[in-house]
Amino acid sequence: MAQGRGSAAQGFALGLLVLCLLLGADTAGAATYNVDWSFASGSWPIGKSFRAGDVLVFSYNPAVHNVVAVDAGGYNSCRGSGATHTYTSGSDHVPLVPGTNYFICSLSSHCGLGMKMAVTAN
Repeated sequence: MAQGRGSAAQGFALGLLVLCLLLGADTAGAATYNVDWSFASGSWPIGKSFRAGDVLVFSYNPAVHNVVAVDAGGYNSCRGSGATHTYTSGSDHVPLVPGTNYFICSLSSHCGLGMKMAVTAN
């Protein structure tokens, strides 16, 4: 009986190890990019290649800015319509999803002044 319990514990530990390795493999290749979230952020992605799972770290003063993940309509109209999430920490870690990821600052008229960004992740 004791031998059976040890065998089950070893099997559980091995299964847990394999699970951890598989979960880590998905994010092991993810890159982290620091974004100085400002009125010139729109040009920041130019010339860069992104993959789904990469993480953007938005740095900004949360007293005067935010980051709102929006759909294409919200991006084009500079409105929070279609917002999927609003970030307000000033140091937001945002994982990219496949396709185009749209971000705006929804405070004042910041988006209309250029504080918006579209990032395409393959």
